[in-house]
Amino acid sequence: MREKPKSTEVRINKFISQSGICSRREADKLIKKGVVNVNGEKCLTLGAKIKIEDKVEVNGKIVNPERKVYILLNKPKDFITTRKDTHNRKTVFDLLKGIKERVFYVGRLDRHTTGLLLFTNDGEVAKKLSHPSHKIKKIYSVLLDRNLDEINLKKIKKGLIIDDELIKVDKINFLDSRKEIGIEIHMGKNRIVRKIFESIGYKIKKLDRVAFGPLTKKDLPRGKWRKLSSVEIRNIKFFK
Repeated sequence: MREKPKSTEVRINKFISQSGICSRREADKLIKKGVVNVNGEKCLTLGAKIKIEDKVEVNGKIVNPERKVYILLNKPKDFITTRKDTHNRKTVFDLLKGIKERVFYVGRLDRHTTGLLLFTNDGEVAKKLSHPSHKIKKIYSVLLDRNLDEINLKKIKKGLIIDDELIKVDKINFLDSRKEIGIEIHMGKNRIVRKIFESIGYKIKKLDRVAFGPLTKKDLPRGKWRKLSSVEIRNIKFFK
């Protein structure tokens, strides 16, 4: 008689993180809070192993590991980075046609900013790419309303106090003219690039994120998305 294959066991924090709702560390916090049930019983043991067919609930909702997906979108202008908008404006999820998995965006771009936006259901990767301690670089192309003079260029290089915090860029240079600026920064604060230039009296006419960590928008038209290649997935997992 053929033996039945043994059930695969996995640590419960990994099981929860693979469902896409959070990272393993955050899953441990949920376990400590007592909001994780396995087969109807509360689980309070960190590092506990469960079978993949076990019924796992977090805050009363069943979670299941999903196939990991990683999607890169070249966001157009006037799309909101949110799943639903109370004013019925267009959202970035309106552009993700054909994606069955429930994914969430990593970081965000404001309505008027274009460029790269990553979506995934991998909680570990999302945590890594979002947390400032990992210093994931973002490169922007900026078009200003007028030429950036040397005095203000030096101010940006030295660092600016914005919202009571010293803000420094990693790199800044001119592109085709003194109105067109390339800027690299790893801080993930909301609208930080706009605030940098607004704080010294400039208005941004166009703002485009052209690189996010090791990812670029090469061969990705505006408004289109694609899944990452296996090489790109490996790069974002081990990017430093």
